[in-house]
Amino acid sequence: MGRVKRGVQCSVRGCPNQAVRSISVERAKAAGLEVEGRRAYLCEEHYREYKRRRKREKLVERWRYKPF
Repeated sequence: MGRVKRGVQCSVRGCPNQAVRSISVERAKAAGLEVEGRRAYLCEEHYREYKRRRKREKLVERWRYKPF
């Protein structure tokens, strides 16, 4: 059983919601979220925000590695 199932709180500063996902802290900080610790636990709202911000970064990575 992981921490999310146990009911850990969201790692973003000032958010009291329960976490639904966990991601690495490096990725969370790269997306502009203010998190602390070794692992970032995100509630539904902040995970959605993370996905939106990460979308453009993924697109650039695809362009970089796309074979011509």
